[in-house]
Amino acid sequence: MSFDRDAALEAAMLLFWRNGYEATSISDLTAAMGITPPSLYTAFGDKKRLFLEAVSRYLTRPGLDVQQFLPAAPSAREAIRRLLDSATVEQTRKGLPRGCMLMSAAVGSPAEGEVQEAVIALRGLVENTLRERIERGIGDGELPVHTDAAALASFYLAILQGMSTQARDGASRKKLGALADAAMAAWPGRA
Repeated sequence: MSFDRDAALEAAMLLFWRNGYEATSISDLTAAMGITPPSLYTAFGDKKRLFLEAVSRYLTRPGLDVQQFLPAAPSAREAIRRLLDSATVEQTRKGLPRGCMLMSAAVGSPAEGEVQEAVIALRGLVENTLRERIERGIGDGELPVHTDAAALASFYLAILQGMSTQARDGASRKKLGALADAAMAAWPGRA
């Protein structure tokens, strides 16, 4: 039987998503992926590179590619609404780990600084995409000219992080949907 790299990466992604980076050992990974440690190192390099590739795979899942669907939304408000609705569904999907892999991917040990920096940069990319879409909404007259796009983007990123934590704690889709509704109620009106 030949090695299926795609299936192995999917298994690693699910394990990292469920357990986080630090709590996932090489032996956990090889067992889940159905490969030996030498095969893991040959195919993926090391645990850090495997994790980063798994995060990249996670970010291309349907409903998660913010760099595609946020700019394509007809308005900034609709872009944020779609993002929160997608998070509500994706973070509570049956058969998958709960929460958002990117928002929950805390890496705390100084030895894993490279991984932590990469995760922070990816979260920053999400925040920047939010800010750019909000700025476009300001320019289109959808939002008041005095709207602080950076603060609003940070607010909605914090909502996503909170939704992820609540989903991991067992919150229902209904509860996350109510949180998304409350967050949208904070959307600034036109001046």
